[in-house]
Amino acid sequence: MKKEVGLWIDRRRAAIVTVKNGDMEMQQVVSDIEKHVRFSGGAQDFSEEDIEERRFENHLRKYYDEVISNIHDAESILIFGPGEAKMELKKRIDGKSFIGKKIHVETEDKMTDRQITAKVKRHFNKENKN
Repeated sequence: MKKEVGLWIDRRRAAIVTVKNGDMEMQQVVSDIEKHVRFSGGAQDFSEEDIEERRFENHLRKYYDEVISNIHDAESILIFGPGEAKMELKKRIDGKSFIGKKIHVETEDKMTDRQITAKVKRHFNKENKN
């Protein structure tokens, strides 16, 4: 049974579309991440900035790991989205055991759930014809 997954991701939300035996199912993973605060100032701000940066990075790692847990058994994966999250997720995936799986990454702007589902469907229909 072939399982393909397409997911649109940014740092706040991942929309995961699973295609299995021609059926499509969508689920959401929400990061609940706080807006990343950039600090400016002198040395006295360093420790607070460092703590906030570590907290942000840890939160992102947990979020990406939750997304990965939903896609780990897919044979083919399409990752797309507007910002850095898609490449951060791809890097995290590369550190996991995804050997032999097809992973494709594309840049896309914000999309509705309907647009995401349509893109995933087009991608895998095209891929399966080749």
